[in-house]
Amino acid sequence: MQVTSEVELDKFEIHLEGMIKKISLCQEEKNLKSCSDCESYFGCKIRDDYVKSVYNSMSKGDTGGFEF
Repeated sequence: MQVTSEVELDKFEIHLEGMIKKISLCQEEKNLKSCSDCESYFGCKIRDDYVKSVYNSMSKGDTGGFEF
């Protein structure tokens, strides 16, 4: 996905982009379309880090609930 306008990413979004690349590469290497098809689904460090980075990107590092 290409961004057409310049947008400054915060540290949480930068980390999330890195994790998206990492998890996509892992799925590609294992020829999977989803982590849920992987035998390491529940114990996967990459997936765990990815989920945490999504949460941190949404909450900007704050704890508590979300407002959507």
